[in-house]
Amino acid sequence: MELDTTTASLPVYEALASRVRLNILQLLSERQMNVRELAEALCLSSAIMTMHVKKLEKARLITTRMAPGKGGVQKICALSAERIEITIPASPALHRKSHQTEVSVGHYTDFELTAPCGIATVEHTIGEYNEPRYFWYPERVQAKMLWFRSGYIEYKVPNCLLDSQTPEELEITCELSTMLPFHPNAKPSSLVFSFNRVELGGWAGLKYQSTHQGTYTPAWWSDPGSQNGMLKTLRINQDGTYVDGERISGVTLSSLPVRDKQWTFRIAVPGQEKNTSGITLFGKGFGNHQQDVLFHLYYSEERG
Repeated sequence: MELDTTTASLPVYEALASRVRLNILQLLSERQMNVRELAEALCLSSAIMTMHVKKLEKARLITTRMAPGKGGVQKICALSAERIEITIPASPALHRKSHQTEVSVGHYTDFELTAPCGIATVEHTIGEYNEPRYFWYPERVQAKMLWFRSGYIEYKVPNCLLDSQTPEELEITCELSTMLPFHPNAKPSSLVFSFNRVELGGWAGLKYQSTHQGTYTPAWWSDPGSQNGMLKTLRINQDGTYVDGERISGVTLSSLPVRDKQWTFRIAVPGQEKNTSGITLFGKGFGNHQQDVLFHLYYSEERG
């Protein structure tokens, strides 16, 4: 979940400004619970607990569903967010010079993947499910969401760096989630990132899956398990390679062919592990973030 300092984020801040509601989140991190169980655990009445649950639900920190119970229908509560990131407006003096390139999800230049898989524009799916050959269908350049079990997807990016500019950091962001939940025993996905054939490192943290309607996901796309993902940031600088601040390798920016006229970026799901849950990649028109695959190359300018 991404927050900022606008009033749009107030429901989350208000929901977190309570010791009781923080305790509720802690309890739900261990297991799903109904309202009565939460009330008993925190020595509160069910009526008071219902008020707290509604506050957390409004903030989209938890989800609820009705289910049959011993005494009738019960409301089951579950966490819906595992990470919150707050963006503070930066001073103009803190803004760094950068070259920005945004590549549409459907503008991949190569792939090798296995079913289950699929691809969709904001208006309809392309071809049939679980047929990799449709990934070469001409309409795929309009695609804004794709998913696959294992293999890779590859993008080519122009390098706008000038001779007078010194690269300092490369940042790549995209919205990712696990694959469509057709396989109930699937494991969390491990991803491997590469830049111009240099492996940047592996990351095994992709396990997010939400049933919330994606902010930008079109109404016709009704699958509850692939509505949105999490905005993940891959960052390469002179200290190493990181995913959301977690160091995944010692590969530094200076060790990469970053001055090549063209970059090739690959996202791969190794196929060695059985039951991997694969990935879903969201672009503009799907998910919670109105962007495709975004590249930022930060640089310093030589003064003449």
